Amino acid sequence: MLTLHVAAATGDAVLVEGARIAALGPYGELAAAHPAARVRRWPGVLTPGLLNPHGPELLERTYHPDPREAGELGTEPITDPAVLASPGMTDARRGAGARRGAQRLLAHGTVAVAGELRVRAVADAVRRAGLETVPRPGGPADTRPSLDPFAPGCGPAVWMPDLRAGGPARFAVFDVRDAAELPERGAAACVATVLGGRLVHRRA
Repeated sequence: MLTLHVAAATGDAVLVEGARIAALGPYGELAAAHPAARVRRWPGVLTPGLLNPHGPELLERTYHPDPREAGELGTEPITDPAVLASPGMTDARRGAGARRGAQRLLAHGTVAVAGELRVRAVADAVRRAGLETVPRPGGPADTRPSLDPFAPGCGPAVWMPDLRAGGPARFAVFDVRDAAELPERGAAACVATVLGGRLVHRRA
């Protein structure tokens, strides 16, 4: 099955076949060459997706509560060491929190995280979500951890390598006029994230 993703702001398109990128180019050209392809139209611009440098901080040293825990823990991510070290915070529970954290990262256009994940349940949750994990050179990141790398104090956003034909079908689409608008709008402007050719996030 061929799927053609097109970004309305630029007309750029990515043709996906399985887990790989089959072709890149203007939508009109790719649509004419592959008339049977399923078309997904997105507002905004198509990007390679973000690399968040704070994998351990956001997924191992932060707990993302289940909505059913709102009465006990609230709804915001928790970094309190006392909570994270409490007897009830089992590895299985931390893994479930990491799964929810990974979903939040995907909703911010993140396709990979940097840093070693040492809790097996967390690493497994991240792998199942499809997020790539890459080494973090130079030790701990010196910027503030955030789901949104465009937030104040988070340093410059890091993008994954440019998309290419034959490369992995891994990208994110942001509802902005152009890339220059992204720092103002933030990563919450993400409308779609694709990993391994699968649509893993779509903004309602």
